[in-house]
Amino acid sequence: MAKTQTLIKLKAIARDLRKKGKRLVFTNGCFDLLHPGHIKVLKEAKQKGDILIVAVNSDSSIKKIKGPSRPILKEKARIKLLEHIDLIDYIIIFKTPTPYSLIKALKPDVLVKGGDWQKKDIVGSDLVGQVHRVKLSPRHSTTAIIKIIKERS
Repeated sequence: MAKTQTLIKLKAIARDLRKKGKRLVFTNGCFDLLHPGHIKVLKEAKQKGDILIVAVNSDSSIKKIKGPSRPILKEKARIKLLEHIDLIDYIIIFKTPTPYSLIKALKPDVLVKGGDWQKKDIVGSDLVGQVHRVKLSPRHSTTAIIKIIKERS
């Protein structure tokens, strides 16, 4: 079965997995210029349950959030990279500014975000039983990498 799924299919998969007693973990992000910080979040997320669902911002939602110069890598390229990470069980793309409706529909047990997010600001934290924040290095961010590239060119 393909990792990247539509919401309709992923809802059915999630329902079946919950019936089997599986613990579902959800995280989301742009995953533009994949770096060690992303891998750390994915690794800790996977440790919090049995099935890791990763929601990925569409190109259009990234432009709205980060500006016209982003994303660096287009949606298809970012998805292709993520599909090869064994920690991830399922991937879904979202075009909205936040993944709130996905979290509401999928009903994960755990929500995981980077530590740069305050718990009160984590979208969907009101819908899940557990929220986990991953401590990150400020050097490991797409913004920091872009800054270094600009400084060196």
